[in-house]
Amino acid sequence: MDGFKEIKIDRTKIPKFNKKKVTTILIILGLLILFITGLYTINPEEVGIIQRFGKYISTTTPGLHFKIPFGVDKLTKVKVKHVYKQEFGFRTLRSGINTKYSSRDYSNESIMLTGDLNIADVEWIVQFRIKDPVAYLFHIRNIEETIRDVSESVVREIIGDRSFDEVIVLDRQVVAYETQKQMQTNLDLYNAGIEIVTINLKNALPPERVKPAFNDVNSAKQESERIVNEAWQQYNKIIPEAEGKAKRTIEEAEGYAINRTNRATGDADRFIAMHNQYKFAKSVTKKRLYLETMERVLPKVEKIYIVDDKQKGILPLLNLDKGGK
Repeated sequence: MDGFKEIKIDRTKIPKFNKKKVTTILIILGLLILFITGLYTINPEEVGIIQRFGKYISTTTPGLHFKIPFGVDKLTKVKVKHVYKQEFGFRTLRSGINTKYSSRDYSNESIMLTGDLNIADVEWIVQFRIKDPVAYLFHIRNIEETIRDVSESVVREIIGDRSFDEVIVLDRQVVAYETQKQMQTNLDLYNAGIEIVTINLKNALPPERVKPAFNDVNSAKQESERIVNEAWQQYNKIIPEAEGKAKRTIEEAEGYAINRTNRATGDADRFIAMHNQYKFAKSVTKKRLYLETMERVLPKVEKIYIVDDKQKGILPLLNLDKGGK
């Protein structure tokens, strides 16, 4: 044709298609894709749940494993050692030294009626762990929502069995313990695969509208307790002292009675012995008694006058004015 130049192609210079080499490359690529998509790793704090076409097949432990790729096997990793947390009546936006809480109102969760028909504002935390990953994944459709519903139901039931003062002041630990126990029973009944680790009753307060009145009541109770404690201190101080004095007086009286009894007994025994001696030797006994009496009496006499009944005239035998004897 006019205007076109004919181009001739030398077919001997075109490389021939190597089917064997291409097949090998494709096989290698396929194996690489197979291993890349089929290999998976399970971390130490978790297990792997394998489903084949949606049916549960096995649970794999931590380490390197292989599954059938291309959607045949489905892997779900479950953290069985991690402790999860749910908050009721409040939400934590950022935890740490300066913890930040949400400003939203969650009173629909925390406001509840006590057994004496008062209103309490109760905030609590549920901490749980997955103890059966298969039951956790397949037995309950929405396990997180179920845990929240069970927790709120149990807390409302337990709070409703107690008075306002018991909930606010006295039985907070008991409420937490019974909530944990009842929640675990209900979740085991549902076969949820959940273990309740702890229930932390964060706050149990009266609603904002009645807080001033509640604070006044608490102040009055504290003042009453203070007065009672002071009275008991005085009681514990005075009563033991009075009891000690009474005991000491009783012991002194008993000692005096024993002493008087012993002295009287001794005097009686001595008189009887003296009487027996007197019967056998009257003159000697009289003389001894006279002399013993004089020994006791004379040392107490300041002046002594000796008078002889046979003397006709009074003679100055002694210098009586100078205390002579």
